[in-house]
Amino acid sequence: MFLLGILLVGATAAFVALAIVENFSGGGPGSSVTMLGHTIATLNALETFLAGMALALVFCLGLAMMTGSVRIHRRRRARYTARGAMAAREGEPIAGEPAAARGKPRHRRGLHIFGH
Repeated sequence: MFLLGILLVGATAAFVALAIVENFSGGGPGSSVTMLGHTIATLNALETFLAGMALALVFCLGLAMMTGSVRIHRRRRARYTARGAMAAREGEPIAGEPAAARGKPRHRRGLHIFGH
């Protein structure tokens, strides 16, 4: 989901940048939007505003997908480490962990910056 969010953010940003660069001259009440030599649409001021709002919503959707996937990843990671710490306290082997790594500490000891 993180990659799809990056794709949405990047594609929206590239589309907006290309549209602005190629149609910088402005225009009158019915200005035509061209990209790469092709006329896409003829838009008035209200339609241009609404198209910008739609692109902003797609951009925000991409950002929300990226932040949501990071939150899910952190939550799963915290759950996994909490389960591993509980199993280590009880002396049980942790599923999926090689036998050689069981005696080693799982977390860095010492200075913790910002509570991590």
